[in-house]
Amino acid sequence: MVRALIFALCVAVPFAAKAENVVPTSQAQISLSFAPLVKQAAPAVVNIYAKRIVQTRASASPFASDPFFQNFFGDLGPSRPQVQNSLGSGVILSSDGYVVSNYHVVGQATDIRVVLKDRREFSAEVILGDEASDLAILRLKNMDEATDNLPFLNLRDSNTVEVGELVLAIGNPFGVGQTVSSGIISGLARSGKVTGNARGYFMQTDAPINPGNSGGALIGMDGALIGVNTAIVTRSGGSNGIGFAIPAAMVEQFIEQARAGATLFQRPWAGMGGQTVDADLAQSLGLDRSGGMAITQLQDGSPFAAAGLAVGDVITAANGLEVNSPSEMLYYMTIAGMGSKIEVSFVHNGQEASTTVAMIGPPDIPAHEEVILEEDEVLPLLKLANVNPAVLSEHQLPLLPEGVVVLDTGPFGGRVGLQKGDILREINGDTIETPRAAQKAFRDARRSVSMVVERGGQLVLLRFRL
Repeated sequence: MVRALIFALCVAVPFAAKAENVVPTSQAQISLSFAPLVKQAAPAVVNIYAKRIVQTRASASPFASDPFFQNFFGDLGPSRPQVQNSLGSGVILSSDGYVVSNYHVVGQATDIRVVLKDRREFSAEVILGDEASDLAILRLKNMDEATDNLPFLNLRDSNTVEVGELVLAIGNPFGVGQTVSSGIISGLARSGKVTGNARGYFMQTDAPINPGNSGGALIGMDGALIGVNTAIVTRSGGSNGIGFAIPAAMVEQFIEQARAGATLFQRPWAGMGGQTVDADLAQSLGLDRSGGMAITQLQDGSPFAAAGLAVGDVITAANGLEVNSPSEMLYYMTIAGMGSKIEVSFVHNGQEASTTVAMIGPPDIPAHEEVILEEDEVLPLLKLANVNPAVLSEHQLPLLPEGVVVLDTGPFGGRVGLQKGDILREINGDTIETPRAAQKAFRDARRSVSMVVERGGQLVLLRFRL
């Protein structure tokens, strides 16, 4: 902060002028610091202690701990429950007890305890969580009229955040207690996979973030929440000055859906695939520069197809915000919200154009006809469904052709080579067109099973004996 102040003073004075020492003339100048901002924001940042029950397997094999052989022997022992504890942070978003945190902190937890800065404690439950976004909304449970006036942070429009802004990160790193660190916004539109299953659009900051900061607040100089601290890039386990936060605009959608009673987070359906336009692709498309997202696939019924876009078009902006990747496009759709419309700018046959695209949910057509094999059947608990937009969206699967998709391999499917997202094409020579047909083919098998599955556009043959 001292260096930042020195820099600000230096650039305010012409280089040719001689700097003069100035004695502070007011109490405000003497006590210039982040302290007033911290006093305002810190009470709304909480510590979260979560417990979850996980199933582990104790293998009797002497090779179970070997770095190479553990993959072959480590999953053969009996399953046993084990309590797993996690420590993180959260941010109170309303006076009536709504709290946001990371899904990897509280997801699937059986017991959640929230501790405020003034040491008040509350039990809490997850009312809306989404692993793909790594966000969860909690509601404090044991509140009464005396506590129904909690400190909370307002949300700032994170689309107004700029690189270079001063920010504070507040959380509970390493469990040492509430800690405040300062820095700047280092970058915007960081997309891709950052941590766990979290994919999407992130802000980057150099404010020190460490384990335990997950779910904590990233605030601007106005005291409003601009992001939820989520992950760091590190080789040592500590902060290296590269941290990521989920923008407040995404948090706003979560809290709106949670208040509306949603139990699963809903994203608008694109029904398209795309890729970033680099220099080579720009040249092949006849564009004068790289940038934008080229449409590579369009599903039947896609709202983008209905709005007049086609494969080969290049989307350049959504609601006036620059688009350069599929994850950015999905982010702008998500923060627009279900039922809204967005203005899309694109290039079609070398000509710039724009259109309005409706934000709708994925249609459940054809009917997904989900089937789970019985425990006494071949590959027990194998979960299958017809491919349709609703199934692809719910299970975070790529665009796939028609067919029967594997949603869950069950306890034994993975051992015979099946993977989530595989398309079943044949079982013992029979063409598979529905989940019920697959179940019948498994039931009719006698001594062995031969499966042809489509994976990543390639056909794979899998065989095993009964």
